[in-house]
Amino acid sequence: MTVRIIGGNLRDLSYIAANLRPEDHAEVDCQLDDWTPATLALTAMQGFAYVAELDGNPEAAFGAGELRSGLWIAWSWGTVRMRRCVPRITEFFYAVLGPDVAARGAWRVEARALAGNDLAVRWLSRLGATERCHLTGYGRNGEDFILFDWTRETWANVSLSKTA
Repeated sequence: MTVRIIGGNLRDLSYIAANLRPEDHAEVDCQLDDWTPATLALTAMQGFAYVAELDGNPEAAFGAGELRSGLWIAWSWGTVRMRRCVPRITEFFYAVLGPDVAARGAWRVEARALAGNDLAVRWLSRLGATERCHLTGYGRNGEDFILFDWTRETWANVSLSKTA
C-alpha cells in the first residue's frame, strides 16, 4: 500500500468529491447550497490543494485557503479509503502544508468539523488544533459544528511526536 501526495488537480479533486465518505458528504452538504463535485473541486483549488493517492488512486483531498489577510481555513475530505491515507497526510501537514501557510503570513488557521464526525474531530485534535467553540445550529439544517484553530502561538506548541 503506497500513499503519495500530489498537487490537487481538477480531475482528481472532482473524482474524490463525487465519491465522498458519508461523513464528508454530510459535512459539505450542510454548508454549501447546490454544490456539485466540480464546484467543490474548483473551490478547493483556491489555495493550497493536495491529493493523497493510495496505490495510484485519488482517495483524499486536503488543503488550506486564505479567507482574508492572515486568516486561513484548512479542509479535507475523501473517499471511504481516506483513512489509509491519514498518516501520510498528517506527515505532509507538519512538513509542508503548515510551514507553507505560516510562510504566507497566516496568524490563524481555522477548521470546522461536523460535531458528529468523530474521525474529523479526533484527527483535528491529534493535529494539534485547539477546540475553540461549538457552533450550534451552524449547518443549513441546524447541524452543530466544532470550530478548531491553530494560531502562531499554538502552532509553536505542536509537536511532531503527535503524529506517531
